[in-house]
Amino acid sequence: MTYLVLSCAFMAAAVLTALWAVRVHRRVAAEAPFGWAAVCAAALALLVLTAVFDNIMIGVGLFTYADAQISGIRLGLAPIEDFSYPLAAVVLLPALWVLVGPLGAKGNPR
Repeated sequence: MTYLVLSCAFMAAAVLTALWAVRVHRRVAAEAPFGWAAVCAAALALLVLTAVFDNIMIGVGLFTYADAQISGIRLGLAPIEDFSYPLAAVVLLPALWVLVGPLGAKGNPR
């Protein structure tokens, strides 16, 4: 299994969960806006940090990737597949927050 296939599986799970959360959010709290600006800011920050620190860690030799297991597309030294995990986290975590809700919230309709 290549890293690209594994990345696609993680992204598919995150996107399906996010779609479910969007549906729940529309039904439960239609008047409350969703924080898209915060999600986009978090995505940008995580992608920049991933680019910087993956390149540093690969550059100093902490780990390597077998060329047969990656797509070959790189940003610096980091394979493009490395960027799918923080992106999946940015999609998945707000979705889980919507589905689970703030713990201990009074009047939580979920």
